Amino acid sequence: MRSTDNAAPVDTTDDTPALSVRGRVALMVTCLVDLMRPGIGFAAIRLLESAGYEVVVPAAQTCCGQPGWNSGDRPAARALAQKLITEFEAYEHVVVPSGSCAGMIRMHYRDVFADDSAWLARAAALAGRTHELTDFLVNVARLARVPGSFQGSITYHDSCAGLRELGVKTQPRALLATMPGVELKEMPDCEECCGFGGTFSVKFGEISGALAEAKCASIASTGANAVVLGDLGCMLSIEGRLRRRGDETTQVLHIAQVLAGGG
Repeated sequence: MRSTDNAAPVDTTDDTPALSVRGRVALMVTCLVDLMRPGIGFAAIRLLESAGYEVVVPAAQTCCGQPGWNSGDRPAARALAQKLITEFEAYEHVVVPSGSCAGMIRMHYRDVFADDSAWLARAAALAGRTHELTDFLVNVARLARVPGSFQGSITYHDSCAGLRELGVKTQPRALLATMPGVELKEMPDCEECCGFGGTFSVKFGEISGALAEAKCASIASTGANAVVLGDLGCMLSIEGRLRRRGDETTQVLHIAQVLAGGG
């Protein structure tokens, strides 16, 4: 997932570099994707390249600082935020396949640096150029056709941070609507939390489990072949609960995997 040079385009399939047609974007992979489902990151690269962009993956990137911020470890969150800003601020756009991490940069870095005007200005500048993946594809890239194909029914889960902090709701559905083989079946309470909530699922396991159970019941009621969403944390929560319920057939996919194909 990592490039060897901060300024070099990522090689995804062969030795041919991505062509710079519309500009360069930096992909913030997210630590969770990098460690657990790197295929989501490669799918995001395919989508961005299909929209005509050269994609750069800064090699030393790690975490946006959200877990530390939410847990009250302000110094650790600040250090990670400064590191991220330094690594990404040179790029025209920063794209993130996670509403949660994009929301941290866009909405919460202003609080991280509220007492430091110099860093606050740098954080605000980066926030204005940071986009959740589907929002970028719809509202910046204006992508009319996606490279992937999918045959079957899908139900979509609206992840909390993307929906409530960034307004990600219609964008993934608009992209799915360009895929002839997709039948969208909306689940009841599609905007309700899946129970993950980052450290919430660790601190309040019983409540988290009940929320995940309710979400999986809503998914099952649609009869869809797959549940699709935009945050890996939600994917892990939902997939784990589905399998514990005995459901071994419903696919749990990130929106990038569906749109790019090969997920």
